[in-house]
Amino acid sequence: MRYSGTILAFAIVAFTASAQDTRNVTEPVIPPSCAVLTAKLPAKLSEADENRPDTARIQDALDRCAAGQAVELKSAGDVRAFLSGPFQLRAGVTLVIDGDAILYASRNPRDYDVSPGSCGVVNKGGRGCKALITGDHVAHAGVMGDGWIDGRGPSTLTGQTVSWWDLAQQAKVTNLNQNCPRILVLSHADDFTLYRIRLRNSPNFHVAYNGGNGFTAWGVIIDTPKAGRNTDGIDPGNSTNVTITHCFIRAGDDNVAIKAGLPGPTTHITVAHNHFYYGHGISIGSETDGGASAIRVSDLSIDGADNGIRIKSNSSRGGLVHDVVYEDVCIKDTTNPIYMDSNYSFRGEATDKLPVFTDITLRNVRIIGPGKITLDGFDASHRLGMLFDNVALDSPKAVKISADHGEFTLGPGPVNFRPAGGDIHIEGVPGKGAPNACEDKFVKLPVSFEAQ
Repeated sequence: MRYSGTILAFAIVAFTASAQDTRNVTEPVIPPSCAVLTAKLPAKLSEADENRPDTARIQDALDRCAAGQAVELKSAGDVRAFLSGPFQLRAGVTLVIDGDAILYASRNPRDYDVSPGSCGVVNKGGRGCKALITGDHVAHAGVMGDGWIDGRGPSTLTGQTVSWWDLAQQAKVTNLNQNCPRILVLSHADDFTLYRIRLRNSPNFHVAYNGGNGFTAWGVIIDTPKAGRNTDGIDPGNSTNVTITHCFIRAGDDNVAIKAGLPGPTTHITVAHNHFYYGHGISIGSETDGGASAIRVSDLSIDGADNGIRIKSNSSRGGLVHDVVYEDVCIKDTTNPIYMDSNYSFRGEATDKLPVFTDITLRNVRIIGPGKITLDGFDASHRLGMLFDNVALDSPKAVKISADHGEFTLGPGPVNFRPAGGDIHIEGVPGKGAPNACEDKFVKLPVSFEAQ
């Protein structure tokens, strides 16, 4: 096997801390192959190629592979592509996509139907599509390699005149639900690994990880245009011991969204050494009724996003979010660099699921360019609690600040702004010092891929 790791040549790093991912996470290793499947399609698919799927042979190889080994998808010169509808990963088995290979998702909604005709439509119900790749109770499995998985979100669907993303936009304007597949949906998949894989153009979320213990995304590249509505990058939820590291993510929605809905909780999360570009930033929520805690975000750049550091929920899905630390974060040219939103997409009257965001620490955070900081607690009994320690605005006059129902501590490091608003209490005395060093934080996305 040949893997071009020069672009993502990371040193082996171990992460250990009691309040974040409790595992000792080191750089993954690609396992030996049990089977090598050679591409039969060109990088640019013709209409005839659309009728030559590889789904069955990929699934057959995964089914036959022994635990601890990998099924490798390999290019053959200019013949680089595989085409597939939904398939299932297996416990202990890794799917490896070689650096020159491309796995294209089928454009045919019928391939993804949960029930006849349920995918590729807009309706009230939603949830009508299978994922391209599903891992259900597949412990110790993974997806690795330097190749691409292209969900083909902007491509015209078979038998229709619209794309997946057109359906997503239609759902938005009609206040209905889109039925579009995700690339990777992983449920109760303990010790799952994404390593160096490149994802693009998902019709919906790129990666959803739910209900597991142990998830590592290392060196993953996600590159999807802003036009892709609801194309979150990586969304862990109802899980523990998650590490997302050395990743490069630009997407049409949240770069990373830590979900914490029922049954919950979501805890012991490490997001370290990453670069985010356009998108909706590093988010917690909007579901928080299961509880979110022990989250550490460090060594992060956010460049040109709609949102930077964001926690979002509302009275229909809120709960306790606490013990969250953001440290060594550089945010540039972002509309809402800090956004604490207790009334996100408010629906109906208040219930007993009220959001509480407290014990939230920002340390060594620098904001470059204009924007708006929103610091809103839910009400006087459910207040926002935050500590700002060496948090600097490069252009204080160009950043608007609103706050409500908050308890804020400033210092001991410098803070060159002061929250203002109704029902807030501020204590602490900011010190003196230099802002966080961000000169080397902002780097270009390492690679790009011109999809169909």
